Amino acid sequence: MITGELKSQVDKIWEAFWTGGVSNPLTVIEQFTFLLFIRRLDEKQRLDEKKANIAGIPLRNVIFTEAQSQIRWNSFKHKDAESMFALFTTPQEGELSVFDHMKQVGEAGGVFAEYMKGATFMIPTPRLLDMVVQMVDKIKMDDRDTKGDLYEYLLSKIATAGTNGQFRTPRHIIKMMVDMAQPHKEETICDPSCGSAGFLVAAGEYFQQNHADWFHERDFREHFNSHMFSGIEFDPTMLRIGAMNLQLHGIETPTLIGKDSLSESNADIREAYSLILANPPFKGSLDYDAVEGSLLQTVKTKKTELLFLALMLRMLKTGGRCAVIIPDGVLFGSSKAHKQIRQEIIENHKLDAVISMPSGVFKPYAGVSTAVLFFTKTNSGGTDKVWFYDMKADGYTLDDKRTESKENDIPNIIAQYHKVSAGLNQAETEELSKARTQQAFLVPFNEIKSNDWDLSINRYKEIVYEEVQYDAPKDLINDIKDLDQQRAEALKVLEGLLNE
Repeated sequence: MITGELKSQVDKIWEAFWTGGVSNPLTVIEQFTFLLFIRRLDEKQRLDEKKANIAGIPLRNVIFTEAQSQIRWNSFKHKDAESMFALFTTPQEGELSVFDHMKQVGEAGGVFAEYMKGATFMIPTPRLLDMVVQMVDKIKMDDRDTKGDLYEYLLSKIATAGTNGQFRTPRHIIKMMVDMAQPHKEETICDPSCGSAGFLVAAGEYFQQNHADWFHERDFREHFNSHMFSGIEFDPTMLRIGAMNLQLHGIETPTLIGKDSLSESNADIREAYSLILANPPFKGSLDYDAVEGSLLQTVKTKKTELLFLALMLRMLKTGGRCAVIIPDGVLFGSSKAHKQIRQEIIENHKLDAVISMPSGVFKPYAGVSTAVLFFTKTNSGGTDKVWFYDMKADGYTLDDKRTESKENDIPNIIAQYHKVSAGLNQAETEELSKARTQQAFLVPFNEIKSNDWDLSINRYKEIVYEEVQYDAPKDLINDIKDLDQQRAEALKVLEGLLNE
Protein backbone atom coordinates (compact mmCIF):
# COMPACT_ATOMS: atom_id res chain seq x y z
CA MET A 1 0.00 0.00 0.00
CA ILE A 2 1.43 3.36 -1.02
CA THR A 3 2.10 5.67 1.92
CA GLY A 4 1.15 9.31 2.27
CA GLU A 5 4.84 10.27 2.27
CA LEU A 6 5.48 8.48 -1.03
CA LYS A 7 2.39 10.09 -2.58
CA SER A 8 3.60 13.49 -1.41
CA GLN A 9 7.02 12.92 -2.96
CA VAL A 10 5.53 11.90 -6.31
CA ASP A 11 3.09 14.84 -6.21
CA LYS A 12 5.95 17.29 -5.66
CA ILE A 13 7.95 15.83 -8.56
CA TRP A 14 4.85 15.99 -10.78
CA GLU A 15 4.28 19.62 -9.77
CA ALA A 16 7.94 20.46 -10.42
CA PHE A 17 7.67 19.18 -13.99
CA TRP A 18 4.51 21.17 -14.62
CA THR A 19 5.81 24.42 -13.18
CA GLY A 20 9.10 23.80 -15.00
CA GLY A 21 7.40 23.80 -18.40
CA VAL A 22 6.76 20.08 -19.02
CA SER A 23 2.97 20.00 -19.24
CA ASN A 24 2.19 16.86 -21.26
CA PRO A 25 1.37 14.10 -18.73
CA LEU A 26 2.86 11.37 -20.93
CA THR A 27 6.10 13.36 -21.21
CA VAL A 28 6.19 13.82 -17.43
CA ILE A 29 5.86 10.08 -16.88
CA GLU A 30 8.43 9.26 -19.55
CA GLN A 31 11.05 11.70 -18.23
CA PHE A 32 10.38 10.55 -14.64
CA THR A 33 10.83 6.98 -15.87
CA PHE A 34 14.17 7.80 -17.50
CA LEU A 35 15.50 9.21 -14.24
CA LEU A 36 14.29 6.17 -12.30
CA PHE A 37 16.07 3.97 -14.83
CA ILE A 38 19.33 5.96 -14.62
CA ARG A 39 19.22 5.65 -10.83
CA ARG A 40 18.50 1.90 -11.09
CA LEU A 41 21.48 1.38 -13.41
CA ASP A 42 23.86 2.88 -10.85
CA GLU A 43 22.27 0.98 -7.96
CA LYS A 44 22.48 -2.26 -9.95
CA GLN A 45 26.18 -1.84 -10.67
CA ARG A 46 26.97 -0.80 -7.10
CA LEU A 47 25.29 -3.99 -5.86
CA ASP A 48 27.19 -6.09 -8.42
CA GLU A 49 30.46 -4.37 -7.45
CA LYS A 50 29.85 -5.18 -3.81
CA LYS A 51 29.16 -8.84 -4.62
CA ALA A 52 32.25 -9.05 -6.85
CA ASN A 53 34.46 -7.55 -4.14
CA ILE A 54 33.19 -9.99 -1.53
CA ALA A 55 33.67 -12.95 -3.87
CA GLY A 56 37.02 -11.66 -5.14
CA ILE A 57 36.02 -12.01 -8.81
CA PRO A 58 35.94 -9.55 -11.73
CA LEU A 59 32.75 -7.56 -12.29
CA ARG A 60 30.47 -8.98 -14.97
CA ASN A 61 27.95 -7.00 -17.03
CA VAL A 62 29.75 -3.69 -16.61
CA ILE A 63 27.30 -0.80 -17.10
CA PHE A 64 29.72 2.03 -16.25
CA THR A 65 33.48 1.86 -16.79
CA GLU A 66 35.85 3.72 -14.49
CA ALA A 67 36.15 6.47 -17.11
CA GLN A 68 32.37 6.91 -17.02
CA SER A 69 32.13 7.40 -13.27
CA GLN A 70 30.98 11.02 -13.62
CA ILE A 71 27.79 10.00 -15.46
CA ARG A 72 26.69 7.66 -12.66
CA TRP A 73 23.76 8.77 -10.55
CA ASN A 74 25.68 8.74 -7.29
CA SER A 75 28.24 11.08 -8.85
CA PHE A 76 26.31 13.63 -10.88
CA LYS A 77 23.59 14.13 -8.25
CA HIS A 78 26.18 16.05 -6.17
CA LYS A 79 27.09 18.45 -8.99
CA ASP A 80 25.68 21.93 -9.44
CA ALA A 81 22.69 22.33 -11.75
CA GLU A 82 24.62 23.65 -14.77
CA SER A 83 27.29 20.93 -14.60
CA MET A 84 24.65 18.22 -14.21
CA PHE A 85 22.65 19.54 -17.16
CA ALA A 86 25.79 19.60 -19.30
CA LEU A 87 26.37 15.89 -18.57
CA PHE A 88 22.90 15.20 -19.98
CA THR A 89 23.02 17.52 -22.98
CA THR A 90 26.56 18.61 -23.96
CA PRO A 91 29.17 16.04 -22.88
CA GLN A 92 32.86 16.54 -23.59
CA GLU A 93 34.16 15.45 -26.98
CA GLY A 94 34.49 11.69 -27.27
CA GLU A 95 32.23 11.00 -24.28
CA LEU A 96 28.60 9.97 -24.07
CA SER A 97 25.98 11.99 -22.24
CA VAL A 98 24.15 10.41 -19.32
CA PHE A 99 21.10 10.05 -21.52
CA ASP A 100 22.94 8.60 -24.53
CA HIS A 101 24.72 6.11 -22.31
CA MET A 102 21.37 5.03 -20.87
CA LYS A 103 20.13 4.39 -24.43
CA GLN A 104 23.00 2.04 -25.34
CA VAL A 105 23.55 -0.06 -22.20
CA GLY A 106 21.78 -3.03 -23.82
CA GLU A 107 21.03 -6.28 -22.00
CA ALA A 108 22.89 -5.19 -18.87
CA GLY A 109 20.13 -2.65 -18.26
CA GLY A 110 17.27 -5.14 -18.52
CA VAL A 111 14.20 -5.18 -20.74
CA PHE A 112 13.60 -1.43 -20.41
CA ALA A 113 16.90 -0.65 -22.14
CA GLU A 114 15.84 -2.61 -25.22
CA TYR A 115 13.17 -0.01 -26.02
CA MET A 116 15.23 3.14 -25.53
CA LYS A 117 15.77 3.72 -29.24
CA GLY A 118 14.05 6.96 -30.16
CA ALA A 119 13.83 8.17 -26.56
CA THR A 120 14.30 11.93 -26.17
CA PHE A 121 15.55 13.93 -23.21
CA MET A 122 12.97 16.69 -22.71
CA ILE A 123 13.81 18.35 -19.37
CA PRO A 124 14.33 21.93 -20.55
CA THR A 125 16.39 23.65 -17.84
CA PRO A 126 19.28 22.90 -15.44
CA ARG A 127 17.17 24.09 -12.52
CA LEU A 128 14.33 21.64 -13.26
CA LEU A 129 16.72 18.73 -13.80
CA ASP A 130 18.48 19.43 -10.51
CA MET A 131 15.17 19.75 -8.62
CA VAL A 132 13.81 16.50 -9.97
CA VAL A 133 17.05 14.54 -9.51
CA GLN A 134 17.25 15.61 -5.87
CA MET A 135 13.61 14.66 -5.26
CA VAL A 136 13.92 11.29 -7.03
CA ASP A 137 17.05 10.58 -5.00
CA LYS A 138 15.11 10.99 -1.74
CA ILE A 139 12.53 8.35 -2.66
CA LYS A 140 13.18 5.12 -0.77
CA MET A 141 12.94 2.24 -3.23
CA ASP A 142 14.31 -0.59 -1.14
CA ASP A 143 11.75 -3.27 -1.99
CA ARG A 144 9.54 -4.47 -4.84
CA ASP A 145 6.28 -3.37 -3.23
CA THR A 146 7.42 0.22 -2.72
CA LYS A 147 8.79 0.52 -6.26
CA GLY A 148 5.64 -1.00 -7.75
CA ASP A 149 3.30 1.16 -5.68
CA LEU A 150 5.24 4.27 -6.64
CA TYR A 151 4.87 3.58 -10.35
CA GLU A 152 1.22 2.60 -10.09
CA TYR A 153 0.51 5.88 -8.32
CA LEU A 154 2.45 7.75 -10.98
CA LEU A 155 0.38 6.10 -13.73
CA SER A 156 -2.84 6.88 -11.87
CA LYS A 157 -2.08 10.59 -12.17
CA ILE A 158 -2.40 10.61 -15.95
CA ALA A 159 -4.87 13.35 -16.82
CA THR A 160 -5.15 12.38 -20.48
CA ALA A 161 -6.63 8.96 -19.82
CA GLY A 162 -9.66 9.87 -21.94
CA THR A 163 -7.49 9.96 -25.05
CA ASN A 164 -4.82 7.47 -24.01
CA GLY A 165 -6.69 4.20 -23.72
CA GLN A 166 -3.64 2.48 -22.24
CA PHE A 167 -4.39 4.05 -18.85
CA ARG A 168 -8.12 3.65 -18.68
CA THR A 169 -8.60 0.20 -17.18
CA PRO A 170 -9.33 0.58 -13.45
CA ARG A 171 -6.90 -1.50 -11.42
CA HIS A 172 -9.63 -3.13 -9.33
CA ILE A 173 -11.33 -4.39 -12.52
CA ILE A 174 -8.03 -5.79 -13.75
CA LYS A 175 -7.53 -7.51 -10.39
CA MET A 176 -11.06 -8.95 -10.56
CA MET A 177 -10.33 -10.50 -13.96
CA VAL A 178 -7.01 -11.96 -12.79
CA ASP A 179 -8.56 -13.35 -9.60
CA MET A 180 -11.30 -14.97 -11.65
CA ALA A 181 -8.79 -16.48 -14.09
CA GLN A 182 -6.57 -17.84 -11.27
CA PRO A 183 -3.33 -18.16 -13.31
CA HIS A 184 -1.48 -21.42 -12.72
CA LYS A 185 2.20 -22.24 -12.38
CA GLU A 186 2.97 -23.08 -16.03
CA GLU A 187 0.91 -20.24 -17.50
CA THR A 188 2.06 -18.22 -20.49
CA ILE A 189 0.23 -14.90 -20.24
CA CYS A 190 -0.19 -12.26 -22.91
CA ASP A 191 -1.83 -8.88 -23.36
CA PRO A 192 -1.94 -8.03 -27.09
CA SER A 193 -2.60 -4.34 -26.38
CA CYS A 194 -0.55 -4.04 -23.21
CA GLY A 195 -0.10 -0.26 -22.84
CA SER A 196 1.40 0.32 -19.39
CA ALA A 197 1.25 -3.48 -18.76
CA GLY A 198 -1.38 -3.28 -16.02
CA PHE A 199 -2.79 -6.76 -16.70
CA LEU A 200 0.66 -8.38 -16.72
CA VAL A 201 1.62 -6.59 -13.50
CA ALA A 202 -1.62 -7.72 -11.83
CA ALA A 203 -0.99 -11.30 -12.89
CA GLY A 204 2.50 -11.13 -11.40
CA GLU A 205 1.08 -9.70 -8.17
CA TYR A 206 -1.42 -12.59 -8.07
CA PHE A 207 1.45 -15.07 -7.80
CA GLN A 208 3.27 -12.95 -5.20
CA GLN A 209 0.14 -12.73 -3.02
CA ASN A 210 -1.34 -16.22 -3.46
CA HIS A 211 1.59 -18.51 -4.26
CA ALA A 212 4.66 -16.97 -2.64
CA ASP A 213 5.97 -20.47 -1.91
CA TRP A 214 6.36 -21.15 -5.65
CA PHE A 215 9.16 -18.59 -5.77
CA HIS A 216 11.32 -20.99 -3.75
CA GLU A 217 11.39 -23.24 -6.83
CA ARG A 218 14.12 -22.39 -9.33
CA ASP A 219 12.17 -23.53 -12.39
CA PHE A 220 9.20 -21.36 -11.48
CA ARG A 221 11.39 -18.30 -10.82
CA GLU A 222 13.06 -18.67 -14.21
CA HIS A 223 9.71 -19.13 -15.95
CA PHE A 224 8.19 -16.17 -14.08
CA ASN A 225 11.05 -13.81 -14.93
CA SER A 226 11.69 -14.83 -18.53
CA HIS A 227 8.87 -16.72 -20.23
CA MET A 228 5.56 -16.25 -18.43
CA PHE A 229 4.67 -12.67 -19.45
CA SER A 230 4.35 -11.22 -22.95
CA GLY A 231 2.95 -7.91 -24.13
CA ILE A 232 2.41 -6.42 -27.57
CA GLU A 233 2.28 -2.66 -28.06
CA PHE A 234 2.95 -0.49 -31.13
CA ASP A 235 3.60 2.78 -29.24
CA PRO A 236 7.32 3.03 -28.28
CA THR A 237 6.57 5.37 -25.37
CA MET A 238 4.09 2.90 -23.92
CA LEU A 239 6.56 0.04 -24.41
CA ARG A 240 9.10 1.90 -22.27
CA ILE A 241 6.52 2.73 -19.61
CA GLY A 242 5.24 -0.86 -19.60
CA ALA A 243 8.77 -2.25 -19.37
CA MET A 244 9.57 -0.06 -16.37
CA ASN A 245 6.26 -0.93 -14.71
CA LEU A 246 7.03 -4.64 -15.03
CA GLN A 247 10.61 -4.29 -13.81
CA LEU A 248 9.61 -2.25 -10.78
CA HIS A 249 7.07 -4.97 -9.93
CA GLY A 250 9.78 -7.63 -9.96
CA ILE A 251 9.30 -9.04 -13.48
CA GLU A 252 12.80 -8.58 -14.84
CA THR A 253 12.80 -9.94 -18.40
CA PRO A 254 9.28 -10.15 -19.85
CA THR A 255 8.78 -10.44 -23.59
CA LEU A 256 7.64 -7.11 -24.99
CA ILE A 257 6.95 -6.89 -28.71
CA GLY A 258 6.85 -3.57 -30.54
CA LYS A 259 4.29 -4.37 -33.24
CA ASP A 260 0.76 -3.59 -34.31
CA SER A 261 -1.10 -6.66 -33.06
CA LEU A 262 -3.58 -6.66 -35.95
CA SER A 263 -1.08 -6.21 -38.79
CA GLU A 264 0.73 -8.70 -41.02
CA SER A 265 3.90 -8.12 -38.98
CA ASN A 266 2.27 -10.02 -36.11
CA ALA A 267 1.02 -12.93 -38.23
CA ASP A 268 3.59 -15.39 -36.87
CA ILE A 269 2.21 -15.41 -33.32
CA ARG A 270 -0.20 -18.36 -33.29
CA GLU A 271 -1.30 -20.71 -30.52
CA ALA A 272 1.40 -19.33 -28.25
CA TYR A 273 -0.37 -18.45 -24.99
CA SER A 274 -2.45 -20.22 -22.37
CA LEU A 275 -4.03 -17.06 -20.91
CA ILE A 276 -4.87 -13.72 -22.48
CA LEU A 277 -5.91 -10.75 -20.33
CA ALA A 278 -6.77 -7.56 -22.18
CA ASN A 279 -8.73 -4.38 -22.68
CA PRO A 280 -8.16 -3.74 -26.40
CA PRO A 281 -8.94 -0.42 -28.11
CA PHE A 282 -12.62 0.39 -28.68
CA LYS A 283 -14.18 2.17 -31.65
CA GLY A 284 -11.15 1.91 -33.89
CA SER A 285 -11.43 1.20 -37.59
CA LEU A 286 -8.81 -0.18 -39.97
CA ASP A 287 -8.63 -0.68 -43.72
CA TYR A 288 -8.84 -4.31 -44.81
CA ASP A 289 -5.36 -4.19 -46.37
CA ALA A 290 -3.90 -3.17 -42.99
CA VAL A 291 -5.27 -6.26 -41.22
CA GLU A 292 -3.59 -9.67 -41.09
CA GLY A 293 -5.44 -12.02 -43.45
CA SER A 294 -6.33 -14.87 -41.07
CA LEU A 295 -8.24 -12.45 -38.84
CA LEU A 296 -10.49 -11.41 -41.70
CA GLN A 297 -11.21 -15.08 -42.38
CA THR A 298 -12.56 -15.35 -38.83
CA VAL A 299 -14.50 -12.08 -38.94
CA LYS A 300 -14.77 -9.80 -41.98
CA THR A 301 -14.77 -6.37 -40.38
CA LYS A 302 -12.83 -3.13 -39.98
CA LYS A 303 -13.77 -2.74 -36.29
CA THR A 304 -10.82 -3.21 -33.96
CA GLU A 305 -12.86 -4.58 -31.04
CA LEU A 306 -14.04 -7.48 -33.22
CA LEU A 307 -10.67 -8.04 -34.87
CA PHE A 308 -9.00 -8.30 -31.45
CA LEU A 309 -11.37 -11.12 -30.47
CA ALA A 310 -10.34 -13.00 -33.63
CA LEU A 311 -6.70 -12.25 -32.82
CA MET A 312 -7.04 -13.68 -29.33
CA LEU A 313 -8.54 -16.89 -30.67
CA ARG A 314 -5.59 -17.20 -33.04
CA MET A 315 -2.99 -16.49 -30.34
CA LEU A 316 -4.41 -18.90 -27.75
CA LYS A 317 -3.28 -22.48 -27.45
CA THR A 318 -6.03 -25.08 -27.58
CA GLY A 319 -7.39 -25.14 -24.04
CA GLY A 320 -6.18 -21.57 -23.49
CA ARG A 321 -8.42 -19.04 -21.75
CA CYS A 322 -9.22 -15.40 -22.35
CA ALA A 323 -10.64 -12.64 -20.16
CA VAL A 324 -11.28 -9.50 -22.19
CA ILE A 325 -13.14 -6.21 -21.73
CA ILE A 326 -15.41 -5.31 -24.65
CA PRO A 327 -17.90 -2.51 -25.38
CA ASP A 328 -21.53 -3.53 -25.00
CA GLY A 329 -22.08 -3.22 -28.73
CA VAL A 330 -20.08 -6.41 -29.27
CA LEU A 331 -22.72 -8.30 -27.25
CA PHE A 332 -25.77 -7.30 -29.28
CA GLY A 333 -24.54 -5.66 -32.53
CA SER A 334 -26.70 -6.79 -35.42
CA SER A 335 -24.14 -6.53 -38.23
CA LYS A 336 -22.93 -9.68 -39.95
CA ALA A 337 -19.48 -9.28 -38.40
CA HIS A 338 -20.86 -8.91 -34.84
CA LYS A 339 -22.94 -12.06 -35.20
CA GLN A 340 -20.06 -13.87 -36.88
CA ILE A 341 -17.57 -13.39 -34.04
CA ARG A 342 -20.14 -14.20 -31.35
CA GLN A 343 -21.13 -17.38 -33.18
CA GLU A 344 -17.47 -18.34 -33.61
CA ILE A 345 -16.79 -18.08 -29.87
CA ILE A 346 -20.04 -19.69 -28.72
CA GLU A 347 -20.39 -22.47 -31.29
CA ASN A 348 -16.80 -23.41 -32.11
CA HIS A 349 -15.23 -22.74 -28.72
CA LYS A 350 -16.52 -22.44 -25.14
CA LEU A 351 -18.00 -19.22 -23.82
CA ASP A 352 -17.79 -19.39 -20.03
CA ALA A 353 -19.15 -16.09 -18.72
CA VAL A 354 -20.43 -12.62 -19.53
CA ILE A 355 -20.02 -9.99 -16.80
CA SER A 356 -22.06 -6.89 -17.59
CA MET A 357 -20.51 -3.79 -15.99
CA PRO A 358 -22.22 -0.45 -15.26
CA SER A 359 -21.35 2.47 -17.51
CA GLY A 360 -19.75 4.43 -14.65
CA VAL A 361 -16.83 2.01 -14.31
CA PHE A 362 -14.70 4.02 -16.76
CA LYS A 363 -15.68 7.48 -15.54
CA PRO A 364 -14.56 10.24 -15.51
CA TYR A 365 -12.83 9.37 -18.79
CA ALA A 366 -15.70 7.65 -20.58
CA GLY A 367 -19.27 6.67 -19.91
CA VAL A 368 -19.30 3.68 -22.26
CA SER A 369 -21.04 0.51 -21.09
CA THR A 370 -18.77 -2.51 -21.10
CA ALA A 371 -18.66 -6.19 -20.29
CA VAL A 372 -16.05 -8.84 -19.57
CA LEU A 373 -16.05 -12.01 -21.68
CA PHE A 374 -14.47 -15.22 -20.41
CA PHE A 375 -13.97 -17.91 -23.03
CA THR A 376 -11.84 -21.00 -23.67
CA LYS A 377 -10.39 -21.97 -27.03
CA THR A 378 -11.41 -25.54 -27.84
CA ASN A 379 -11.78 -25.71 -31.66
CA SER A 380 -14.56 -28.23 -30.97
CA GLY A 381 -17.33 -26.29 -29.24
CA GLY A 382 -18.27 -26.99 -25.65
CA THR A 383 -20.57 -24.11 -24.74
CA ASP A 384 -23.39 -25.66 -22.73
CA LYS A 385 -24.65 -22.96 -20.38
CA VAL A 386 -23.26 -19.42 -20.19
CA TRP A 387 -23.00 -17.72 -16.80
CA PHE A 388 -24.26 -14.12 -16.82
CA TYR A 389 -23.73 -11.60 -14.04
CA ASP A 390 -25.26 -8.14 -13.87
CA MET A 391 -22.74 -6.04 -11.93
CA LYS A 392 -24.48 -3.13 -10.22
CA ALA A 393 -21.57 -1.77 -8.15
CA ASP A 394 -17.78 -2.08 -8.21
CA GLY A 395 -16.83 -0.52 -4.87
CA TYR A 396 -16.85 3.06 -6.14
CA THR A 397 -19.56 5.59 -6.87
CA LEU A 398 -20.57 5.59 -10.52
CA ASP A 399 -20.32 9.35 -10.99
CA ASP A 400 -17.33 11.37 -12.20
CA LYS A 401 -15.85 11.55 -8.67
CA ARG A 402 -15.54 7.75 -8.32
CA THR A 403 -15.12 7.82 -4.55
CA GLU A 404 -15.00 4.59 -2.55
CA SER A 405 -18.34 2.98 -1.72
CA LYS A 406 -19.49 0.06 0.41
CA GLU A 407 -21.56 -1.26 -2.50
CA ASN A 408 -19.38 -3.81 -4.26
CA ASP A 409 -20.37 -6.88 -6.28
CA ILE A 410 -16.82 -7.93 -7.15
CA PRO A 411 -16.18 -10.33 -4.22
CA ASN A 412 -19.48 -12.06 -5.00
CA ILE A 413 -18.66 -12.23 -8.72
CA ILE A 414 -15.32 -13.91 -8.04
CA ALA A 415 -16.76 -16.38 -5.53
CA GLN A 416 -19.73 -17.33 -7.73
CA TYR A 417 -17.60 -17.67 -10.86
CA HIS A 418 -15.21 -20.06 -9.12
CA LYS A 419 -18.17 -22.08 -7.88
CA VAL A 420 -19.69 -22.31 -11.35
CA SER A 421 -16.30 -23.12 -12.92
CA ALA A 422 -15.70 -25.93 -10.42
CA GLY A 423 -18.98 -27.54 -11.44
CA LEU A 424 -22.49 -27.29 -10.03
CA ASN A 425 -24.68 -30.18 -8.99
CA GLN A 426 -28.01 -30.65 -10.75
CA ALA A 427 -30.03 -28.75 -8.14
CA GLU A 428 -27.67 -25.76 -8.24
CA THR A 429 -27.70 -25.74 -12.03
CA GLU A 430 -31.51 -25.78 -12.13
CA GLU A 431 -31.67 -23.00 -9.55
CA LEU A 432 -29.28 -20.74 -11.49
CA SER A 433 -31.07 -21.54 -14.75
CA LYS A 434 -34.36 -20.31 -13.32
CA ALA A 435 -32.93 -17.28 -11.48
CA ARG A 436 -33.52 -14.81 -14.31
CA THR A 437 -34.65 -12.11 -11.88
CA GLN A 438 -31.37 -12.31 -9.93
CA GLN A 439 -27.99 -10.73 -10.73
CA ALA A 440 -26.47 -14.09 -11.72
CA PHE A 441 -28.03 -16.82 -13.85
CA LEU A 442 -27.28 -19.47 -16.48
CA VAL A 443 -28.50 -19.36 -20.08
CA PRO A 444 -28.41 -22.53 -22.23
CA PHE A 445 -26.65 -22.66 -25.60
CA ASN A 446 -29.84 -23.28 -27.61
CA GLU A 447 -31.54 -20.19 -26.21
CA ILE A 448 -28.56 -18.01 -27.16
CA LYS A 449 -28.49 -19.55 -30.63
CA SER A 450 -32.20 -18.94 -31.14
CA ASN A 451 -31.64 -15.28 -30.21
CA ASP A 452 -29.15 -14.82 -33.06
CA TRP A 453 -26.17 -15.25 -30.72
CA ASP A 454 -27.19 -12.17 -28.74
CA LEU A 455 -25.22 -11.88 -25.46
CA SER A 456 -26.88 -8.79 -24.02
CA ILE A 457 -27.88 -9.53 -20.44
CA ASN A 458 -31.15 -7.63 -20.91
CA ARG A 459 -32.18 -10.16 -23.56
CA TYR A 460 -32.34 -12.89 -20.92
CA LYS A 461 -32.85 -11.17 -17.58
CA GLU A 462 -36.42 -11.01 -16.29
CA ILE A 463 -37.52 -7.83 -14.57
CA VAL A 464 -40.18 -8.04 -11.87
CA TYR A 465 -42.44 -5.02 -11.77
CA GLU A 466 -44.18 -4.19 -8.53
CA GLU A 467 -47.77 -3.04 -8.87
CA VAL A 468 -48.31 0.40 -7.37
CA GLN A 469 -51.76 1.26 -6.00
CA TYR A 470 -52.87 4.88 -6.37
CA ASP A 471 -55.82 6.53 -4.63
CA ALA A 472 -58.88 7.33 -6.72
CA PRO A 473 -58.93 10.90 -8.17
CA LYS A 474 -62.01 11.70 -6.05
CA ASP A 475 -60.11 10.80 -2.87
CA LEU A 476 -57.06 12.85 -3.94
CA ILE A 477 -59.31 15.92 -4.53
CA ASN A 478 -60.89 15.51 -1.08
CA ASP A 479 -57.38 15.28 0.47
CA ILE A 480 -56.37 18.51 -1.29
CA LYS A 481 -59.54 20.24 0.02
CA ASP A 482 -58.75 19.09 3.55
CA LEU A 483 -55.18 20.47 3.25
CA ASP A 484 -56.52 23.80 1.95
CA GLN A 485 -58.94 24.03 4.88
CA GLN A 486 -56.14 23.29 7.37
CA ARG A 487 -53.95 25.95 5.74
CA ALA A 488 -56.75 28.55 5.88
CA GLU A 489 -57.36 27.82 9.57
CA ALA A 490 -53.64 28.13 10.32
CA LEU A 491 -53.54 31.54 8.58
CA LYS A 492 -56.46 32.75 10.67
CA VAL A 493 -54.63 31.74 13.86
CA LEU A 494 -51.53 33.64 12.74
CA GLU A 495 -53.57 36.77 11.89
CA GLY A 496 -55.20 36.62 15.32
CA LEU A 497 -51.80 36.46 17.02
CA LEU A 498 -50.58 39.51 15.06
CA ASN A 499 -53.67 41.56 15.98
CA GLU A 500 -53.40 40.92 19.72
